[in-house]
Amino acid sequence: MDDSDERWGFTTRAIHVAQEPDPLTGSVITPIYQTSTYAQEDIGVHKGFEYSRTDNPTRNTVEAVIASLERGAHGLAFGSGMAAESTIVTLLNPGDHVIAGDDLYGGSRRLFSKVFEKYGLCFDYVDTTDPDAVHAAVQPRTRMIWIETPTNPLLRIVDIRATAEIAHEARAILVVDNTFASPYFQQPLTLGADVVVHSATKYLGGHSDLVMGVAVTSDEEIHASLKFHQNAVGGVPGPFDSWLLLRGLKTLALRMHAHESNAFAVARALQGRPEISRVIYPGLPDHPQHELAAHQMRGFGGIVTIDLAGGEKAARAFLRKSTLFTTAESLGGVESLADHPAIMTHASVPEAVRDEIGITGGLIRLSVGIEDEADLLADLEGALS
Repeated sequence: MDDSDERWGFTTRAIHVAQEPDPLTGSVITPIYQTSTYAQEDIGVHKGFEYSRTDNPTRNTVEAVIASLERGAHGLAFGSGMAAESTIVTLLNPGDHVIAGDDLYGGSRRLFSKVFEKYGLCFDYVDTTDPDAVHAAVQPRTRMIWIETPTNPLLRIVDIRATAEIAHEARAILVVDNTFASPYFQQPLTLGADVVVHSATKYLGGHSDLVMGVAVTSDEEIHASLKFHQNAVGGVPGPFDSWLLLRGLKTLALRMHAHESNAFAVARALQGRPEISRVIYPGLPDHPQHELAAHQMRGFGGIVTIDLAGGEKAARAFLRKSTLFTTAESLGGVESLADHPAIMTHASVPEAVRDEIGITGGLIRLSVGIEDEADLLADLEGALS
């Protein structure tokens, strides 16, 4: 980070870091460098760019911005959140042991169990909201601890600082998936994390019009390895998606305020309704880790998870009747979305595991958008009645 990063606020950095007017034309918006290769003045003599898999000016700009927003030294962009996660796992070697949260995005668990286990990595899934359980799971070969906070879809809160201490005592890397919080509400590197990862498809982009992932670190050795594998494996985004993400980041703070305000209203309105057996939202005082969330985060996010008392039948009826909550995978867009984790995003998680951690047939994850609050509440009332 340069001096401007230190003196500027969040949104100022989102708009101005690495985004000076174009020296050739004066354009105030970073150009889309839609090119695969770059002319060299002589063999090996170039202007810092050789091939767009390795580096692209538009991508480099968004990498600098996300690093600044996460208070990190280095940002890396990828073609999807899963490409970012896969690249982070390349920091490990065969035989290494990973502790991961038991309430984890289904795609992450699938990546670990169906892809990387066959390359000799070992994974244990524990309740990462319990530091004692995390500590008890540490083995001599533990080299990484992987957490989400808030978790997907049960919105559990993990103590990042406490988990970082456990990881570093074991000489392991702490990776935090910060997708649900966004860097506006939470900055894990400042709490001791080594790597932060996002599905930038979600809140960072914010408009459901791109698929990307990002990773941020301040560790030079980790960055060098991730940068090498980003280029060698090649799971990079194109310049247009990078430009879309740049545009989305400029309004991230404004959108997160609106998401949180609406999510609070939805959570409060749904509490106590007979059709719903539980409402999960970290901002509610009855959330088990409410105080930790209030201490660790600067906001509670835009996701509300509900469990309908009537099970899957009631969930299906609710999703069919709702007009504003579109049934779709993904989250974090300006429009409200509803996901049925057991059938949709977490279908790859074994049923026994889903039952054990509480992903029931009646569970619905609401990604509360930025529509008018009154319209959202009226829509939910109609879907439940």
